Amino acid sequence: MKRLLTLAAFFAVFFGHSQTREMDSLAIQLAYQQQDSSKVITSIRLIKALYKAEDYQKALMYISETEQLSQSLNYLNGVAEANYYKALIYANKNDYFNALDHFNKSKKIYQELKDTLGIAKVSNSIGLVEIKRGNYSTGLVNSLSAIRIFEERNLYEDLSLAYNNLADAYYNTNQVDKALEFNLKALRVRERLRDSSGIKMSTKNIAKLYSKRKEHRKAIEYYEDVLAMLNPKTDQTLRGEVLPRIGEEYLKFKAYDKASEYLIEGLKYNRTINDKEGILRALNSMGSLNLAQNKTRLAESLIYEAHELAKTAGNDEELLKNYKLLMTLDSTTGRFQNAYRWQREYFNLKQHLEHENQPQFSDNANSIEEALHTVAKNDILDSPTDTSLLGNTKQVKNLKLLSYGLIVGFLGVLTFLLLIYLKRKNTVKYTQELEEKNKQIQLQNDAILEQSHHLEETNKVKDRLFSIVSHDLKDSISSIKGFLDLLKEDSISREEFNELIPELSENANNASLLLFNLLNWSKSQMQNLEPKPELFNIQDIFQSKLNLVDQKVEQKRIVVIDESQREFIYADKSMVEIIIQNLLTNAVKFSRVGDIITISNKDVNGKSLICVEDTGVGISKENLSKLFQNNNFTTVGTQNEKGTGLGLTICKELVELNHGKIWVESTPNVGTKFYVELPKVQTEN
Repeated sequence: MKRLLTLAAFFAVFFGHSQTREMDSLAIQLAYQQQDSSKVITSIRLIKALYKAEDYQKALMYISETEQLSQSLNYLNGVAEANYYKALIYANKNDYFNALDHFNKSKKIYQELKDTLGIAKVSNSIGLVEIKRGNYSTGLVNSLSAIRIFEERNLYEDLSLAYNNLADAYYNTNQVDKALEFNLKALRVRERLRDSSGIKMSTKNIAKLYSKRKEHRKAIEYYEDVLAMLNPKTDQTLRGEVLPRIGEEYLKFKAYDKASEYLIEGLKYNRTINDKEGILRALNSMGSLNLAQNKTRLAESLIYEAHELAKTAGNDEELLKNYKLLMTLDSTTGRFQNAYRWQREYFNLKQHLEHENQPQFSDNANSIEEALHTVAKNDILDSPTDTSLLGNTKQVKNLKLLSYGLIVGFLGVLTFLLLIYLKRKNTVKYTQELEEKNKQIQLQNDAILEQSHHLEETNKVKDRLFSIVSHDLKDSISSIKGFLDLLKEDSISREEFNELIPELSENANNASLLLFNLLNWSKSQMQNLEPKPELFNIQDIFQSKLNLVDQKVEQKRIVVIDESQREFIYADKSMVEIIIQNLLTNAVKFSRVGDIITISNKDVNGKSLICVEDTGVGISKENLSKLFQNNNFTTVGTQNEKGTGLGLTICKELVELNHGKIWVESTPNVGTKFYVELPKVQTEN
């Protein structure tokens, strides 16, 4: 240990002025201690202080001497700690191979010592390294196994790091809800620790996740919180990132004035600090804003400047946005050949990113955590001793003897049963034949009873249906006839009649939709609907059906977000048109003024998943169970629009005829999501 003593004295004298008071004190104390475990403990404290000060070269000198002394004293805890800090230094230098090697050495010693806290500490560090390397599954295993120990012992600094590791892993595997959960946990711990830097990063991450979930107002709230915490001198890059992001969120629900305010400020600020990524983000969003406001010339200037930056910035997410903006710009200005080229670039990059971001394991996080709970326990336990192995050997011998006895007994019982079986074989056979005939008769009776019940229900449905249809048709047609009679008898002027035209149009539309649904329902009930599947682009259906609801959308000032993409499905095109029209009509019907309707489609396990989402009044839990039933259940829309309750029944029948599935998710006063899954290739019956 002479070298360690010499080093300690040397650093205490010549570097005392540049070290903290704590490190000075520890170095002096270390120089005069005896060669025992207390000297190792002091040395570990000094190594920890040097590691925090990022003086890795000096820390490694002490680590080498400390490990040698610990081994000579057979002080395993010292050896484990020395390897742990050596691994941390390698990890910070991105030397992951050596880092993992020393982490595993440290963990093995802690397991021998049954030191649960040491195991948890090392496991969490391994988790961080694996997550940095892109091995998210392995990283999750290690971090989750450590968290329980940290929570039990209120080790908030370790919990902060562990929660953040898990949040990153879940984010990188597209598990947004779990990533949000652990970012919120990390934020609470960092607030408790008063870790200002950690609080800012967690708050920013939470805002990004709310944006991914399309909860744009929540995203703005958290971005504003980040902005309020920033230091003008030390947080310039973060401020340059947050300002355009707030503008993007306002742009999502067409708050153009607020979006413009933040985007202009963000662009100016990023130009001032020369942050190319911030400039690119602001230019893209301002280009989108000006396109939305039909300011084509200004939009073109901004988008092309962004394109030049995007080619060298290495930000694929912003490059993807830029391709889409270029495609939209050239389509708007009639440069269709260019638009086609940008569309090809857009989809190539999008497919590449989707392939890269595929989750590496099941998103059933609860089952993962339950499995890890067992893994963590096994990780902490030592291997069994020789005594326990001897006990296990005796148990095996006893079990073998017991097994032999059971086999003999089983053979005796089997012989006895075989004799009984042979004797009563004929009787049992006769009894079985009688029972089989009785079952067949019972099944026939049940089938007749079920058919009778079905006919009664169908008759009731028919009666209710014609009652509703006759009433609604009578109201709509009588209203139209009344207006026409007034005009015919000169009871109202031409100008007054012109003012009533929108109401007449609404009544005509209601009657048309009513007859449309009634016709399709009646066909399905008569079992005359035979699907004629073909390959077609679902995006074309969305475009044509959106045009049909344009008038009502403008009347309610509804925001329609079209996230559909070019995708071919294999189904009856006419039936799919009926399905999409009904879902869009329902979304408009139950949306309030200013609400948002989002349409999208994506590939899920080789099938097309279509989603029509609205932020309207939603559906109560009680009413959810009534949907898709042949019961004519209906409610009035937000402007007292009426219906027959046939639309969703027809949708369900048509989807199932095309080998698909339909379901709904809804929360009252939050909104509703209707999902339709349809095949992309021919399905075997």
